[in-house]
Order: sequence, then structure tokens, then C-alpha cells
Amino acid sequence: MKIALIGLGLMGRPMARTLLKAGFNVTGWNRSPLDPALTEGIPLAATLAEAAQAETLILMLSDSTAVAELLSRLDPLLREGQLIIDMGSSDPRHSQTHATTLANRGIGWVDAPVSGGPEGAAAGTLAIMVGGTASDVERAEPILRALGRPTHVGPPGAGHTVKVINQLIVGLTIQAVAEAMVLAEAYGIDPALLRTALAGGFADSKVLQIHGQRMAARRYTPGGKVTTQLKDLRMAAAMASAAGIALPHLNDTIARYETLVERGLGELDHSALHILLDERRARGEKDNA
Repeated sequence: MKIALIGLGLMGRPMARTLLKAGFNVTGWNRSPLDPALTEGIPLAATLAEAAQAETLILMLSDSTAVAELLSRLDPLLREGQLIIDMGSSDPRHSQTHATTLANRGIGWVDAPVSGGPEGAAAGTLAIMVGGTASDVERAEPILRALGRPTHVGPPGAGHTVKVINQLIVGLTIQAVAEAMVLAEAYGIDPALLRTALAGGFADSKVLQIHGQRMAARRYTPGGKVTTQLKDLRMAAAMASAAGIALPHLNDTIARYETLVERGLGELDHSALHILLDERRARGEKDNA
């Protein structure tokens, strides 16, 4: 089986390498030129048309708009029997539309967004939330299992729905960990010791251990960007509104991520939410936001 992985960003590159290590025939393609050092070891297609010759196309793109634009370019290149796996975070409604349109042409669609960051992609331990028909998911499963732990959660669009819920939990947990780190430092507690002391307890999480370390070091090199987290939280808010559900903590966290973007910090890691609280602590201000 030939696989084309389209979108060689922070997640796409380690995913491609993990699939190659697992023995899959993978070619990568990116919409914009990349430094060759970033894609070292990944065979590259010279054109989108070349990439589209693969039996399976994996999309690892930034959002619904990027997916729609890419599918528009792929439209004349696709053929019956191919399978498209969208592993980015997109609007579930768009995923349902794409699945229906492609099914009418005999092309399979699986939405399989992931959680676990570049580290999980490199280790093949991603949590993968899968939406699609049983037959399409069965075709995708060997690929998905090489990347992590797939769970078939429902029909097309269900995977993206669960990913939005995942991002709701991640975003609110980052907010909670940022508050905890600021409070600990205000009382002279070493953040490293805090994470060690809480490890294994109910307060422990990957967010505490990984993002807590980034907060303590004030190093916000992106694993997941502020802009991406904000996009996903806005989708969660739209879903909540459509369901008539009030999520007050979500609205508060969205406002904080919006502040980071307004300050030009959107390309930092989403743990940079800590910056806003840390600045107030340093100035001795109360946070009434």
C-alpha cells in the first residue's frame, strides 16, 4: 500500500517517520516549501499530483479551511477506491460533508484526529479518535495502529467531535496547571518538586508533567500552538451553543488565548497561557479576569 502524508508540520513529520519505521511505503508532501533538514529521511513527492497517486492519503493540516482547499485541489486527481484519512482537527460538520461527497465517488473517508503531541507521534503512542463507516475504518486500522491507539467512536464526523472535546479538556487543564504553578511559586515551592510530589495522584496528568515543565522553564517552544488551541476551543464553544449548554470555564479560557494572540504570541506553545498569570504574579497583581 502506498501512503501519501500531506502536511509535514510539527505532527506530520514524526508521523511520517513512525510509519516508515513500521514498514509502510510513505511519501510526504507539504503545501509550502520546507527546510530540507526538517524532512530528512522522509521521501517527498515533487507535486500534489504525484502524491495523489497513493492508495491512501493522510491529511495532517491546520484546520477545516485548509482541508477544504486541499480537497478542492485533489478533486480532479482522486479516483475510485482511494481512502482519505483526515488526522488534523477540523469541524465535524465539514467532515460529514466531505465523507458524503467522496462516498458518492467510491472514495473512502475516515476522520482520525489525534492527541499526544509530536512526542506521541514519534513514539507511535497517539490517542486516535476515529469516525467513519465500519468498512473504511477497517481499511485504515493498520495505519492507525502503527501510530497509536485508535478507537472507533462513530460515523463520519464523530472522530472530530471527540477531538474537540479532547481539546476542551486540554485547554481547561492547561489553565488549571498554569494557576497551580503560579500559586506554587508564589509560596516558594519548586515547580519540579511540585510535579514530582503530585505524580501518580489525582492531580497528575501529562499536561502537568509536560506543560508544567515548560511553564517552569518559561520555554514555550510549540508542540501545539496557541492559535491551534484557540481554534479548537472556539469549535467547542460553537458545539456547546448549538446544544444549548453553558460552559463558563471554556469561555474564560478562550478569552485568555485570544489575549495571547492579540499580543502576537499565537505561535507559541499553548502552555504559554501561563505567561498571563505569571506576569500578574510578578507584578503582585490580582487576576480578576
